[in-house]
Amino acid sequence: MTTVKRKIGSLDVHPVGLGCMNLSHAYGPAMDHKDAIDFLLRAIDIGYDFLDTATIYGMGNNEKLIGEALKERRNDFVLASKCVMGFRDGKRFLDARPETIKLACEASLERLQTDVIDLYYMHRPDPNIPIEDSVGALADLVGEGKIRMIGLSEMSADTLRKAHAVHPISAMQSEYSLMTRNPEIAVLDACRDLGVTFVPFSPVGRGYLADQPLDPDQYHKTDLRRTFPRFTDPHFSANLGLLEKARQYASDIGCSIAQLALSWTLAQDAGSVPIPGTTNLQHLQDNFDAADIQLPIDVLTQMNEDFAPHRVSGPRYSDLAQATVTTEQFEFEET
Repeated sequence: MTTVKRKIGSLDVHPVGLGCMNLSHAYGPAMDHKDAIDFLLRAIDIGYDFLDTATIYGMGNNEKLIGEALKERRNDFVLASKCVMGFRDGKRFLDARPETIKLACEASLERLQTDVIDLYYMHRPDPNIPIEDSVGALADLVGEGKIRMIGLSEMSADTLRKAHAVHPISAMQSEYSLMTRNPEIAVLDACRDLGVTFVPFSPVGRGYLADQPLDPDQYHKTDLRRTFPRFTDPHFSANLGLLEKARQYASDIGCSIAQLALSWTLAQDAGSVPIPGTTNLQHLQDNFDAADIQLPIDVLTQMNEDFAPHRVSGPRYSDLAQATVTTEQFEFEET
């Protein structure tokens, strides 16, 4: 089967990209350096051609890893990174001032060992800086040839429209899966209206929708899921019935649960490019192959009902994390 590519701006990419965060942090310790390099090279050999990283991942080490591993393969993939959420002396900060964005870009270019970043996102909104000012700085970087396209991450439809009025936005990244459907409130429609590619992260529900069940008692001490309400009880256990439904659908179709989740995400928007992350070589192949799975319409309809937002127990973020984004919430989520 010939997989139909999807577009990010004027660039064509495979429908499933690769989120690289997991290689450096978030759900446990960083992957062994040599293994991570081999993993990235394997991804390119499989056919992955859209890789996503960020300044903050591994405090710059994720970008360095990609630069070291793939500098000789740079023309084989579309490269995305992110600014605004940065680090200084080992501590995170949020800064979307124009001058900070430009300095961050220079640092990322150096770590990535490249002359240009294809897609450069604002990782989070900065409540202290007008979005128009930040996008203006990114537009300057486009003009200087240091980035090709501008993206936003975890922002509202209203913010997207304000940003797009300053300079065309090529991509909007936000969490989207069977378990997290908030982009359906407004962002997906805004992306379609403006011709912006939607890039779902965590399309496998941060590992919840996988064949190997998670165990909250076994999370590594650095695992971010310790702080997410859905991944601890009582919500974790309350959602196990949904996992069983997904398991049954996957069994009936003849695919993995992760592939089911990915194919559902791909079917919701004909232009979206999900970016699942993994450190497992078999999952790397499975995720790529999910682009060729076509779910029957009646199955999609039933899945949409079974995984309706109000059926999922617990918010996706803690109150502290939710305060850092402007993504829309369903009425029953608002406090």
